[in-house]
Amino acid sequence: MCVSGAAETGHCGIGALEKAKELGREIARQGAVLVTGATTGFPLWTAMGLKEVGGISVGISPAASEREHVEVYKLPLDYLDLIIYTGFGYAGRDILLTRAADAVICGCGRIGTIHEFTIAFEDNKPIGIFEGPWEMGAELEELIQKSHRLNAKIVTGDYPKKLLEDIIFMVKKDKIAEYKTTKDSVSDTN
Repeated sequence: MCVSGAAETGHCGIGALEKAKELGREIARQGAVLVTGATTGFPLWTAMGLKEVGGISVGISPAASEREHVEVYKLPLDYLDLIIYTGFGYAGRDILLTRAADAVICGCGRIGTIHEFTIAFEDNKPIGIFEGPWEMGAELEELIQKSHRLNAKIVTGDYPKKLLEDIIFMVKKDKIAEYKTTKDSVSDTN
């Protein structure tokens, strides 16, 4: 489960830290693995909550090494069980980040969150728009409407448990369809 959100969170509003941590706790409770951009802010707060209840957290870094991750990008190592160093910068990292997960949840964010959202949208991934005291949810919903490309795989909500249940339902539905398609393809070649 990828969580996308702002590294700099001054605009996120009162209560954003606790909402992000609760999202992380719920990801762990529902048995999902958290995948983030190995960054600060909203994704880090989500990882903090996840680790409070024993969840597993993977970070996809824009850096090529741990040293570059810490010294050049000034990114943390905390609350991550594994960090994959891509060396692809932020734009390249975002593609790997969203494709490494079965679904993407967008919280309080900025332009990078919009980038990760559009990659997931184009890849037809299940997407959750996590609403809170920030503007990103409304901005993404407006972007969807103005795109004239509605997507049934997008759910919104401000309650982590329900949002995760809806997203996991879509992920399971996709996996069943993918398995059936693969199985049928193999049967056709025999």
